[in-house]
Amino acid sequence: MSKAKHNPTGAGAIIALLILAGTIGGGMMGQPSIGLLAGLALGILIALLLYLRERRK
Repeated sequence: MSKAKHNPTGAGAIIALLILAGTIGGGMMGQPSIGLLAGLALGILIALLLYLRERRK
């Protein structure tokens, strides 16, 4: 028997949306650069967690 196809979850959209949300949120507080970096860090963290979850399957 052949293996079932495995379609991994993509996280690029999550990273992009969190970067935008962080920049907008940071801009409202007068610190758009910090917001961008926070959004990027959170996006990368979520992408890494998704990768690790998919790897276990």
